[in-house]
Amino acid sequence: MTSFKLGPFAKEPPFKHGQAPRTAVLFCNLGTPDTPTTADVRRFLREFLSDPRVVEIPRLLWLLILHGIILRFRPAKSAAKYASIWTPEGSPLKVWTEKQAKLLQGWLAQRGHNVQVRYAMRYGSTSMQEQLDALKAEGTTRVLIVPAYPQYSATTTASLFDAVYAWAGKVRAIPELRFVNHYHDDPRYIAALGVSIQRYWKNNGRPDQLVMSFHGVPERTLQLGDPYHCECFKTARLLAEELGLNDRQYKVTFQSRLGRAKWLQPYTEPSLIALGKARVARVDVVCPGFTSDCLETLEEIAMEGKAAFLKAGGKQFHYIPALNDDPVWITALCELTLQHLAGWPTQATPDASALAASRAAALALGAQQ
Repeated sequence: MTSFKLGPFAKEPPFKHGQAPRTAVLFCNLGTPDTPTTADVRRFLREFLSDPRVVEIPRLLWLLILHGIILRFRPAKSAAKYASIWTPEGSPLKVWTEKQAKLLQGWLAQRGHNVQVRYAMRYGSTSMQEQLDALKAEGTTRVLIVPAYPQYSATTTASLFDAVYAWAGKVRAIPELRFVNHYHDDPRYIAALGVSIQRYWKNNGRPDQLVMSFHGVPERTLQLGDPYHCECFKTARLLAEELGLNDRQYKVTFQSRLGRAKWLQPYTEPSLIALGKARVARVDVVCPGFTSDCLETLEEIAMEGKAAFLKAGGKQFHYIPALNDDPVWITALCELTLQHLAGWPTQATPDASALAASRAAALALGAQQ
């Protein structure tokens, strides 16, 4: 049988001349295993940790470590951690990300914007390629990529963009694309954090120390020019100003260290232990870099961090939940989205007669549809 080599580009979906252009927003988060089982966690970690944006060491050496050691032993331990925070609806990160996208869709629609909103994950199910394919099949001509990460990092934000570029590299007719790089210092985001924390304190009292814990990255990334470290500290400074805190009332730390390399410091758990040993009675922890609660907030901070602080001598530990579906945050996210949609015709009602005339002109020139 003779085989024919397919072209380098995916087949274009059917196109009807005279159809109205469509605008979409793709709200993107990191991803999660499908279930808290060892097999699914291994599959997720394999994809996540194979990304050269995530681990920047010589490729061959890292793959040997990843497949020879990490994927043999880590999945079972991680699966147990995922199981401890799993909900009846599934992974908290997926549940919150999906809900945020639906709320964003509804908010925009209420204000007269005809925009399709979808969520996507960089790793695992509901992939970015899958969602971009679906949007293109629906006739989408413009796509705004909105990361769930307020602070830019090559390990997260840039990896999202890599996935979009990789998809576009296989598409013949690429939609217009826009990207939100960061919003770490956006006044609306800072205000949403402030409202969330003040509300928590109104209901639960105030701490002796507020710890702002951000996800860690290797220190080497800072030396190579990644702005993440600076953006985390700017978020913290602006949030402290929003809350009226002085330098002694809050502390910035970094969590989720992987491996033995030096990461951004100070580290979160050792800092909590030190506060406990210093007999700081109450510590509250907030994770401003996570817009959705997930393994890193619910297990690493609210469980492991709490246990470490109390064991070291602390008396009270409070984890302040992520923004999740907080109405102030959803409003901030929607206004941020509208800012980046500016100039695209999201409010105009398609002119049926103009579209019909465009179709007739195309057919007269020999168009197939």
